[in-house]
Amino acid sequence: MNRLKLKYTPVKYTPVKYTSVKYVSVAGIAALAVLAGPAASGAGAVSPSSPARGTAAHGIAAPGAAATAAPRPTLTAKSTARTVRAWQNFRIYGVGRHMRAGTRVTLQQKQGKWWVSLPASVYTARSGAYNMRVKLGWKGRNSLRIVGGRAISPVLRVTVR
Repeated sequence: MNRLKLKYTPVKYTPVKYTSVKYVSVAGIAALAVLAGPAASGAGAVSPSSPARGTAAHGIAAPGAAATAAPRPTLTAKSTARTVRAWQNFRIYGVGRHMRAGTRVTLQQKQGKWWVSLPASVYTARSGAYNMRVKLGWKGRNSLRIVGGRAISPVLRVTVR
């Protein structure tokens, strides 16, 4: 069996001196690329995949062209009672528009200056309608709203006696 003999030659190590920038993050490079925009690829350079200037896809609507933005999801909310006794059942119902069927909607209550999610949530039907049973024990005027599917309903107020 033949063995190959290798000769080891030591290499002199020279440390690399860093300039003022020690670390560059990927986020920083991405932010720089966004800020530079088309200037980084040439002032007037147009790639085959980029939209032409003056088109709706470029962000500037051409004269006479209608903008086709996706509609924002919305939620409505109504209560079956304005005033209830503590821990009495009542219902909150409404419709979610421009959102998928089966979207989870949750009841929130304003406590101080914060909106707190309560353990009451349902899924919307195919039509977007929802209906939930609610019991409140916090006496006084309660501000409630429904959230879900990136939409927030208007505030409704229920007084608990």
